[in-house]
Amino acid sequence: MDSIHTPHLERDRLLQQAQDLRLAARLPEALATLERLERDFPRFSRLHEERGQCFLELRNVSAAVGTFIQAVNLNPTLPNSWHALEQLFRHAGDAAAAATAAERLAMLGQLPAEVVQASSLMADGDLDPAAGILRHYLDRDPHNVGVQRLLARICLDQGNWPEAEHRLQRVLQLAADFAPARLDYGLVLLQQQKHRQARDQAKHLLNVDPTNREYRKLYGAACLGLGDYAPVVDLYSGLLAEIPATGREAAELRLWRGNALKTIGRTEDAVADYRAAIRAHPDAAVAWYSLANLKVHRFSPSDVAEMRDAEACSKTPPMDRVYLCFALGKALEDAGDYAAAWSYYARGNALKRTHCAYRPEDLDRTCHQQQEIGTAAFFQTRSGWGSNYDSPIFIVGMPRSGSTLVEQILASHSAIEGTSELAELGQYATELTSLGDLNPESARQLGRRYLEETQIYRTMGRPYFIDKMPNNFLHVGLIQLILPQAKIIDVRREPMACCFGNLKQLFGSNNQPFTYDVQEVTHYTRCYLKLMRHWDSVLPGRVLRVHYEDLIDDLEGSVRRILQYCGLPFEPGCLSFYQTPRSVRTASSQQVREPLSRDSLDHWRHFEQWLAPLKDALGDARFSYRE
Repeated sequence: MDSIHTPHLERDRLLQQAQDLRLAARLPEALATLERLERDFPRFSRLHEERGQCFLELRNVSAAVGTFIQAVNLNPTLPNSWHALEQLFRHAGDAAAAATAAERLAMLGQLPAEVVQASSLMADGDLDPAAGILRHYLDRDPHNVGVQRLLARICLDQGNWPEAEHRLQRVLQLAADFAPARLDYGLVLLQQQKHRQARDQAKHLLNVDPTNREYRKLYGAACLGLGDYAPVVDLYSGLLAEIPATGREAAELRLWRGNALKTIGRTEDAVADYRAAIRAHPDAAVAWYSLANLKVHRFSPSDVAEMRDAEACSKTPPMDRVYLCFALGKALEDAGDYAAAWSYYARGNALKRTHCAYRPEDLDRTCHQQQEIGTAAFFQTRSGWGSNYDSPIFIVGMPRSGSTLVEQILASHSAIEGTSELAELGQYATELTSLGDLNPESARQLGRRYLEETQIYRTMGRPYFIDKMPNNFLHVGLIQLILPQAKIIDVRREPMACCFGNLKQLFGSNNQPFTYDVQEVTHYTRCYLKLMRHWDSVLPGRVLRVHYEDLIDDLEGSVRRILQYCGLPFEPGCLSFYQTPRSVRTASSQQVREPLSRDSLDHWRHFEQWLAPLKDALGDARFSYRE
């Protein structure tokens, strides 16, 4: 997207302008330009290096030293800064510091020039050109594991996880004992929600070094992904006991432990950890958002003032500003200041959207392919394919539609286990060119593979389990081919309420990237409704539709209908779902631990005056969703 790269173009233009002014001996103007640049890019290493050069021209040695040190602290691969520091330290008679700078300069001199250049670009966030340089280098030297790992790390930062995984697999084939690469590999697996494989990598590393903090963190994160929370709280407590109570790492660990505590329903303890994270480090913007994301937490006026100051600070990194905007939106919404709340939600969405590589045309292409291939005749000629296990219950639909509520209700039944939003089905879909690639044997094997690979999330021994990945509405045809006995429940909510719920929700990682723009969330909604109409047409009766509003109006009648579809007897415990102790990892984790309320049905109307574009974009979908 052009909007992602435009700020860097302006950044580089200002740097070049400062360099031109310095060369023209207009040093005050050069420094003023750099000050301007620093307001928007405080961590841009080359602006500090250029400032150091200006101070050298002004013969301000102490300022030059401090500035060059700031540059190399941000980016250790700046040969010019290390050279300047060596000369300045030597001139000042500081032989030890001069020797250190010379050693760093020599180390850079031993590396290929392309690697130094790419590392420097990477440190300043210029990932695309850095990746291009390294790919070109690897064409000549494909067995260089260090360069392969560096490129994999760039791919990881870009969100290009498949390439990062492939390159790290290659590194480990060439150097199985390369522990830093194995750690990176575990992190890449985590990003792709391959939690079982990530935990295997963590175990491998811990067998070699059981005290290593990074390996223990990887293990903890993988356990969180698998829903194995019991060891995680103690693991993070142990890690916290080994370090000071303040600092970035303490804030990070408090945050992670808070997430684990939230998921298992220990809300007060989670709040305490999130608050401790904020006290531990001033940059803990994500902890503010984590408090907001509890949905039930209320902020004080002093909290709001502190968040506003942090969000307005020019040195606040862009993603921290996103966290703060969504947190402020929630805080001000709770306080009844809907105009201010909407302004922060809108700002947060605009900022977040610049970091999402979402393309609506990709969704159009996927939906069109599903409808073109998955005709009634296509499925009729493939009747009887797949694995006959009936244990999976898929809950699909839009995010923020009430799917977590349905999951919690079903998981309160003695025969059903709630797991999480499982990524396996989406991974299988990416491995296939189309549904037409399957044959009777591969469909049966893929059904068995799904059951085997999701077994790790099932710990209670119940005969049925839930996969609540909402995006699986795209894969109803795949479910039919590989698991024809599985149940599929489509949960819907009135589109204005549902879309508004998405626009004020910041999702983890790069999940649900369509939710940060009014036109894109409505486009996604209309595609979802159209594709579900197609599945209803070619697979009549296959999917049970459940409306959130019906659950509110007639809980028992709706629950009996859902259980009848699942072939299970009614159990009263499903009506008191909010008392069921279990781990819930979605944004509704605290809300489903409370009785149902009608308050949520029309809450979006507080923001109605700002939602006219949403209403217009939805059009007839506002009413046709009930058909």
